[in-house]
Amino acid sequence: MEDTKTAKYENEKSLLTLEQLQNAVYGKVVGFAGSYKNFIFTSVTTDSRNVVPKSLFVPLIGEFQDGHKYIESAIQKGATVVFVTNSVYNENPLYYTDLASKHDVTFICVENNLTALQDAARCYVKQFPNLIKIAVTGSSGKTTTKEFCKTIFSQKFNVVSTQGNFNSETGLPLSVFNIREEHQVGLFEMGMNRVDEIGEIAKVLKPQLAIITNIGSAHIGILGSKKNIAIEKKKVFSYIDENGFAIIPQDDEFCEFLSEGVKGKIVLFGKDVLTQESGVQFLEEINLVGTKFLLDGKEAVLKVLGAHNYKNLLSAIALAKCLNFSTEEILQGVEKLKAVGGRSDVKKVFVKNGGKKKNQSDSVENNDEKKFYKKMQVTILDDCYNANPEAMLSGIDFCDSLKVLGRKIFVLGDMFELGESSQIEHKKIGERCVKSNGDFFIFVGKNMNEAAKVFVQNGKTNFKTFDNLENENLLSVNSLLEDFLQEEDFVFFKASHGMCFNKIIENVFDNFDLEEK
Repeated sequence: MEDTKTAKYENEKSLLTLEQLQNAVYGKVVGFAGSYKNFIFTSVTTDSRNVVPKSLFVPLIGEFQDGHKYIESAIQKGATVVFVTNSVYNENPLYYTDLASKHDVTFICVENNLTALQDAARCYVKQFPNLIKIAVTGSSGKTTTKEFCKTIFSQKFNVVSTQGNFNSETGLPLSVFNIREEHQVGLFEMGMNRVDEIGEIAKVLKPQLAIITNIGSAHIGILGSKKNIAIEKKKVFSYIDENGFAIIPQDDEFCEFLSEGVKGKIVLFGKDVLTQESGVQFLEEINLVGTKFLLDGKEAVLKVLGAHNYKNLLSAIALAKCLNFSTEEILQGVEKLKAVGGRSDVKKVFVKNGGKKKNQSDSVENNDEKKFYKKMQVTILDDCYNANPEAMLSGIDFCDSLKVLGRKIFVLGDMFELGESSQIEHKKIGERCVKSNGDFFIFVGKNMNEAAKVFVQNGKTNFKTFDNLENENLLSVNSLLEDFLQEEDFVFFKASHGMCFNKIIENVFDNFDLEEK
C-alpha cells in the first residue's frame, strides 16, 4: 500500500511535512496513514464542499454548525489530512483510527481547530523569508485598497494576494497557503469583528509593511467605541521593525494614536499631505469619470469614482514609493485600475421591464431573430457590497456633487453591527438625505425607518420605505423602480452586504448594449 501511494504522489510536494505540521499545531497523529513517508497535502480548506484531492480539511466548530460531521464527505472528495479537535476525538477514538486505516488519511488531533489552522499557516509563511509581506486593514476601503495595490505592484513584482475579501480569522490563514516560491510580494487584507482578531491574524503573517485605511464605525456595536476599533486595528503594526513602514491616514482623528510606538517609518497619506512629501497633487474631480491628479509632475486619471477611492489610491501610491517604485511603474498600474464589484462601480445599464412596458412599439431584432424592445438606459452607482455611516455619508456627498442628465434616485439600506448607536446613525443618514439634491429615496430595512422618520418630520413625500427585501417586498421594490425610472436617471445603491441589494440590481437591470447584439 505504501508503494502505491509513493508512486501516486512521487512528483508532488506537500505544503508542509508531517513533522512540520505536527510540531506547528502541537498535534497528535492518529492512525496508520501518519507513518507514511510521503505524507502530503497541497491545499487547505475549512469547507467540505471545497475539498479537492490532497486537501487538508479543517472542520471548524461554530455557533450553529460542527464541521466534524462532514469529515467522511471530505475524505470521499480526496482529503488526505484532517484536523480533529481533541474533545471530539475522545468521544470515539476507534472511529477515527478505523477511518485513517481504511481511507489512507492522516488525522491530527489538536486542542482547537481554528488555532491549529492559524498555527499551521504561520509555520507555512516562515518558509518564505524573502517574501515582502504587506497587510491592509481599516474600517472601510480594505478590499479596494488591496486591489489597487495589487494592480500597481504587479507592474514590478510577482504578487500573491487575498482572493476577494478572505480576510478573517479563517480567511487570512487560508489565503497565505496560496503563497508559492515564485511570489515576491504577499499582499493580504485583514478584517475583524471581535477583540484581538487583527492581533491573531497579524501573528500569522507578521507583515513588514501595513496600511490602515481609516478608523470608522464599522463593528462599533461589537467593539464599543471608535477608540477600541483603533486599538484593534493598530495591532497590524505589531511586527513591523525599524526597516518597515506603517501607512496611516493623515486626516483621521486617530492618526496620532496610530503612530505612537510604531518601530518602523511612519508614512502619512491623504489629500492634504504636501506634494513635496507625497509626490501627488490633486487637480479635479471629473464628473462620472474619476479623479485627475499629478504624480511627480505627470498627469493621470483614476477612473474609479469618489473622493474615498482617490484616498485609497493615495495610500497605495505611498506604499509603492516605500518599495521604490518609479513614477512610470505606478502610473502604468493606475491606468489599469477599475472598480471592485459592488464597490463604487458605475455602469450604464438598461431597465428591463420598465423599458418593455413603456416602449413596446419600438423594437429591434438580433442575429438570432429574437425580438427585443428598446429599453431605457440609466446610470447606476453600485456601492452595496458593504456600508458604515462614514462610507454612506461620503457616498451621498459624492452623488450630490454629480451632474446628471436625469433625476437622482437613492436606494439606501440598513447598516449592520452598529449596536446601541444604530438608531442615531441611521437617523443621521435621514438628516443628510433631507438636505440632499436627490429626487427620490427608497429606504430598505427596519433601521432605515429612522431615516424615513426624518423625512416625515420635515414634511417630505419623495420617499418610500420597506422593512426588508423578503418575498413581496423585493417584488415591490423592483416594480417601483421599473415604473418610476426614466431615461438618463441616476441610481445610487448603498447598504450592508447582508441586505442583498444585488438582488434588486440583478432583477431590474440589464447591462448589455443592444447595438452590439
